[in-house]
Amino acid sequence: MRFSARLLVILLLAAPALHAGQRVVSQTVGTDELLLALADPGQIAALSQLASNPDYSAVADEARAYPGLQPNGDAESILRYRPTLVLCSDYSRAELVAQLRRAGVRVLVFDKYLTMDEVYANLRRLGAELGEGSRASGLIARCQARIARLDALLRGVAPIRVIAPSIYGVIPGTGTTFQEMCDHAGAINLAGTLGGLRGHSAPPVEQMLGWPVDRVVLTGKSVEDALAPFREMPPYSSMEAVKSGRAVLLPAYQLSCVSFHRIEGWETLARALHPEAFR
Repeated sequence: MRFSARLLVILLLAAPALHAGQRVVSQTVGTDELLLALADPGQIAALSQLASNPDYSAVADEARAYPGLQPNGDAESILRYRPTLVLCSDYSRAELVAQLRRAGVRVLVFDKYLTMDEVYANLRRLGAELGEGSRASGLIARCQARIARLDALLRGVAPIRVIAPSIYGVIPGTGTTFQEMCDHAGAINLAGTLGGLRGHSAPPVEQMLGWPVDRVVLTGKSVEDALAPFREMPPYSSMEAVKSGRAVLLPAYQLSCVSFHRIEGWETLARALHPEAFR
């Protein structure tokens, strides 16, 4: 019994050193954002090739302090950083994950990130891996408080009816990060409520002509530039919101974010739709 207690003390004392010796490579933008929030700088060996691109990354400025992986990098290009841990997502190439594991590297694959509850689980998982459970818990608490403040500001507002079309022929319905954004930004996602769409689906062209769209949510440098392709694309070209330029522009990363930084997008959309709530 005394031996077991002594061994436990030794292991607890050794744990910080073991975690400090980690060399972590992140292979996707979503995991970049988690890693930068939780890791000590000395634990970060490299980030994804998009980490420093502000169109995709919420942490572009911070990410420039670290090496970036090569586009479409193979296992060899990751192993050159001598990682003890590699962070991937379910959209990472399966053969890449398999090669890294065969090389004896520990790989964490994150495959759930549509909701903030799933993001919290990812933070706890990575925090435990890095020996930063308390840092993860603190960040989660701050996120929860931030969301509570936003929800309180918007309590009682009349929701604005929106869509977020894509030039790639899909539109987000329920079960998407955009739906969660609407749920916390005082908005109604018409693709989900009227269209009955789930996930990123092909738009129901004829049905959409009757949708009462108040604002179109897009990314771009100006409303005119962002709306230009949709003014030539049915059914959007026939929508009054498109013709009259009723659009909200978000930074591109805010519409695609799968980490806790998505809250920034919620706040941007909420301020644009309900400026009176923030006065």
